[in-house]
Amino acid sequence: MATHPTAIPAPADDSGEDLLSLWADLESGLSVVLTRPFNVQDFPQKILQYDRWMQALVLQDVDTALYLLFQLASTSSVGYSASHALVCAALCHIVADELKLARAERDVLVHAAMTMNIAMTDVQDRLSAQKERPSSQQRMVIDHHAADGSAMLTRLGVTDSAWIEVVRQHHAASGHAMALAAMAPAERLAHVLRTIDRYAAMISPRTTRTGRSALDSVRAILDGRDDYRDEVGYALVRAVGLCPPGTFVELDSGETAVVVRRSETANQPVIAIVLDAHHKPMRRPRLHRVAAGAPRIRTALAHAQVTTPLNYRVLLQIGVQAARHITALDGARNHAAQPQ
Repeated sequence: MATHPTAIPAPADDSGEDLLSLWADLESGLSVVLTRPFNVQDFPQKILQYDRWMQALVLQDVDTALYLLFQLASTSSVGYSASHALVCAALCHIVADELKLARAERDVLVHAAMTMNIAMTDVQDRLSAQKERPSSQQRMVIDHHAADGSAMLTRLGVTDSAWIEVVRQHHAASGHAMALAAMAPAERLAHVLRTIDRYAAMISPRTTRTGRSALDSVRAILDGRDDYRDEVGYALVRAVGLCPPGTFVELDSGETAVVVRRSETANQPVIAIVLDAHHKPMRRPRLHRVAAGAPRIRTALAHAQVTTPLNYRVLLQIGVQAARHITALDGARNHAAQPQ
């Protein structure tokens, strides 16, 4: 039976702002490290510190972390390269659990995600903003960045051969379909990273194109060439949903909503309705569980498709508070269900 969406209380504190600041600080710090790596004292230890920082933020609440990451992917001000590295690292961390990777493999995967484009940071930032096609010099940097990046990591003091090898292989398509368990360790992790790299790149906007919706991006992975039709794409869907927190959706009512929380069903997230059917901002966004009934999701939207000005800091606070609201409701239901 359909239920009326629940009104979300107006933000009462700055907890969302605090979380946004923490993620933005992490992104800014990583940008400095990746832009000038040879100026960093003990580079491998610094990457480990940023990994631990990211894990601590994800541990607070995965849904809020995803919400912030997908918003940052579309609105980042520190440069595409660092933002993309952080989004990929966090997604690798979350998907590693879904794939039941060993802790050592998870560490290699995340560290490789943070540093896979270290040999082309400046070029990648410029490419994201320029309208013309890559120059011959830029194309050469792109073509060699995996091998050059692995060599840079060695010079920067990285001694983990698996980390170096995954960076070297992260664009080397396997050319044959096989289960992850049947792959050599470095090939397996490079395959996971390659899939997540591709997904995150499609979502993120650049000057030459708007980002795709999360749904279109995951469809491109699941319906693409054979080497992408595997368990990594499906693990990604199970881990973050078809429409992850922080992405926009259009409802069959004509309204527009932002996803604030995943649910047990990949295509039935918890959403906050932010625009009415005439694309006017709602006076107060409404919380709605898609699994509870109408309105339903008609389609996923790319960030650029939501052209009505919105206060993204307020949306962030709403997302954080909606997550807490849902958690409180679930706790109350579980308590009521227990025998007295």
